[in-house]
Amino acid sequence: MERCGRQSFWFRQEPGICSWASIAGRKEGQGPLADRFDQVLTDDHLGQASWEQAEKKLQERSLELALEKIGKGRFWVQLVVGGDLLNQCVATSFALRDQPLPFLGVYGACSTMAESLLIAGMAVSGGAAHTAAAITSSHFATAERQYRLPLVYGGQRSPSAQWTATASGCVLLTREPQSIRLESATVGKVADWGITDAANMGAAMAPAAFETILTHLEDLGRGPEDYDLIVTGDLGQLGSSLLLDLFDRQGVSLTHSHRDCGAMLFSPARQDVHAGASGCGCSASVLCSELLGRMQEGTLRRLLFCATGALLSPLTSQQGETIPGICHAVSIIRED
Repeated sequence: MERCGRQSFWFRQEPGICSWASIAGRKEGQGPLADRFDQVLTDDHLGQASWEQAEKKLQERSLELALEKIGKGRFWVQLVVGGDLLNQCVATSFALRDQPLPFLGVYGACSTMAESLLIAGMAVSGGAAHTAAAITSSHFATAERQYRLPLVYGGQRSPSAQWTATASGCVLLTREPQSIRLESATVGKVADWGITDAANMGAAMAPAAFETILTHLEDLGRGPEDYDLIVTGDLGQLGSSLLLDLFDRQGVSLTHSHRDCGAMLFSPARQDVHAGASGCGCSASVLCSELLGRMQEGTLRRLLFCATGALLSPLTSQQGETIPGICHAVSIIRED
């Protein structure tokens, strides 16, 4: 790898993306990307006794599906990098406890898929692993239990609130040549612009997305026109509009190149999701369905994937703390 600018680097040995898989819940399966998912659940419990056990099953199944696509068994994977929203990342660690695979657990809130992909890519590019998996998930019910109120309370949701996706995504990387590859990456910095409303995470994460994307373009000497799409993680409707406004103030237009996974996953006109989707599984499932699917088809060739996360906890919100945000960017290219 080669360092570039303040926070970015090139993958000189570009990790190839050889397989991916996505799983979505029932509500997500009613949205505009329904036909893109590898599996849409009919039971968000997945036959388990608790929501947390159900989320664990999401990750188990997405890894299995990604391996099945290339006809490989679990021991083909030399390293798993992943995490989730739950305390101590239990969905991921419990999903892997019956699969004796080397595991690095990470937490970046809803930015976890980009962070996992970045670290897995570093391992493959640097030779620490010949193959690696990046995986994450979220579940609406587990997030509600941990961050807000149990579902039985029937609490009123703010118009700026987002709907945590019940979904999982898994990407498999290899040192073997592939047409779809990781090209470069930018490690984000914590950005805190003083947002305190835990029901407005789009506003809390937009500054981090702005800073990371701007740094990526400056470090690599690029402009928005160098990418077919610049996709953020889950800013939702409100956060996306704030991001575009921040770039407009810099004299840079992202209007034609920007999309947001939180705005893509659901259909606001038909589904009551308020400002859009969120959760680790939001950007992961959109990447592993619509985005990589389009790259495979050849209609998308240069993608900047920028998952965003709000680094809060219920405790910090109760103590009146502001909400720090983070965003990591990974450049994914297709070259035949």
